[in-house]
Amino acid sequence: MWGFLTALVSGALMSVQGVFNTQVTKQTSLWVATGWVQLSAFAVCVLAWLFTGRQSITSLWQVENRYTLLGGVIGAFITITVIQSMGALGPAKAAMLIVISQLVVAWVIELLGIFGMDKQPFEWRKLVGMVVAVMGIIIFKWEK
Repeated sequence: MWGFLTALVSGALMSVQGVFNTQVTKQTSLWVATGWVQLSAFAVCVLAWLFTGRQSITSLWQVENRYTLLGGVIGAFITITVIQSMGALGPAKAAMLIVISQLVVAWVIELLGIFGMDKQPFEWRKLVGMVVAVMGIIIFKWEK
């Protein structure tokens, strides 16, 4: 239940953040807004680290698959692409496409067992679910 609630909060926060970041970008620039997002996120993480245990930062260099340390770099590109998609499509359409993209990529990662994830078997019901989700986007975007 905790994971379900956390996922719902995450999705809501991502939508609100996307709108906020798009508004900041309109008043500054893409790179200023993205830099602010990353800098303010870093500040929150440092404060949280100071108050919640202070695990050793050097443990980062002991991470086995070094490519997984690129999450922050990917985060910067996520911020940029969310800002641009929300500015071009509006929050609802952009969020729908973002979520479908996340779902498809996550499913492929599970199917292939890449990036250290356990390989999951193919299930037709999941494919049907993906198709239904894509059809939902088409219906939502459909204009008379």
